[in-house]
Amino acid sequence: MATPFWYNAALSLIKPLYQWKIRKRALNAEQCQQECLERFGPFQAPKNRHAIWFHVVSVGETNAAQPLIEHYLRLGHAVLVTNTTKTGQARAKALFSTAAYASLFQAVYLPADQKSLVQAFYQKYQPKLLLLMETEIWPNLIDQAKHFNVPCLLINARLSEKSAQGYAKVAALTHGMLSGIDRLLAQDQATLQRYLELGMAPDKAQILGSIKFDIQAPESFIQQAEVLKQQWNLSKRQVITLASTHAPEEQKLLSALKPYLVDHPELLIIIVPRHPERFDAVFQLAQDLPLTTQRRSLGQRIEAESQVYLADSMGEMWLWYALSCVCFVGGSLNEPGGGHNILEPMALNIPTVIGPNYFNFQTIVDELIKADAILLGQEVNQVAAQLIQCVQQPEQAQRLSEHAAAIMQKNSGSLQKHIQVIDEYLAKKPAF
Repeated sequence: MATPFWYNAALSLIKPLYQWKIRKRALNAEQCQQECLERFGPFQAPKNRHAIWFHVVSVGETNAAQPLIEHYLRLGHAVLVTNTTKTGQARAKALFSTAAYASLFQAVYLPADQKSLVQAFYQKYQPKLLLLMETEIWPNLIDQAKHFNVPCLLINARLSEKSAQGYAKVAALTHGMLSGIDRLLAQDQATLQRYLELGMAPDKAQILGSIKFDIQAPESFIQQAEVLKQQWNLSKRQVITLASTHAPEEQKLLSALKPYLVDHPELLIIIVPRHPERFDAVFQLAQDLPLTTQRRSLGQRIEAESQVYLADSMGEMWLWYALSCVCFVGGSLNEPGGGHNILEPMALNIPTVIGPNYFNFQTIVDELIKADAILLGQEVNQVAAQLIQCVQQPEQAQRLSEHAAAIMQKNSGSLQKHIQVIDEYLAKKPAF
């Protein structure tokens, strides 16, 4: 089913706004030009045609796809990764742009979903398979997969009630997209049911669980954390990490935690804002409080008098978790929120606290809450108190981590199930 005229017309109208937004957030002219070329063409030359194409939105989806991507790279398959966000692309390159995979791996931005651009992208890269991660469905992207006979799978699929309501408002467009998906591999029953209600064919959809439960921290970051603990004299510091934060979470949490920092100089806050364009603003917030703050981007180290360390780098989240006693995962205290991946710190046995707005991970968090494996704060002061409680009561924090590890173990195995389905399509003759 071809995408409707109104959709393509709307994209043409908003294209100048999209280009303006790219120029505004670019750090320099070279970065702006490169992103515009990848979004609007002419596209980069492919390292490999007939690659397995993973489309992952941002950091969370890239991390979730990591074990799958690594599996196929290790087997010698060429892999193309497209991202929607700058942070997602930086994360993909940090993970896979290594000497071992240099000839097999390529990461570029997803082109704008205009029919002519998407068509040109397929013609240039000639992928053998398109794997859409979690919720990332685009009308022309899926329509052109059908046109070029490229199998399209929606893997590790999740869909919140709020997102489902949004898709239902454009039912004809949504139904067209879903009809172009060859297989839908859902994380849970709620997601499967929502997609079925939107028009997904039951015989093309199944529940395989979430591959996020199979996540493992890269050993390199664990080793790097041990080195930094020695170099920065962190053995007597108690580190609270505020991860993937949004406005106004940083201001609220730093203000709530300041009294503890003043009374307990052994405490240290590592703060990792979700979006790099906010790094300077968050640094200014810490300065205004005022809290003694160092910055990763300036090559500064954590000093004895440091109260806050701004992790204004990209692709190092595992490192900051590995240094932590406890963490808060952001996007859950802000409005509307939605939350980010709470399973990453849990993979390192880090006690985890979140706010009440976690609908992006509704099923997973609900299971963790029931098992007393995560702490949920309804507002900022409660979250701050729970973080301090985990620092001051290590036995309780340990029980929390043990319960979380049990849930992780119970739900593991989805990765191998995904590989079995994907391999079915890889065995078929390539479209190009």
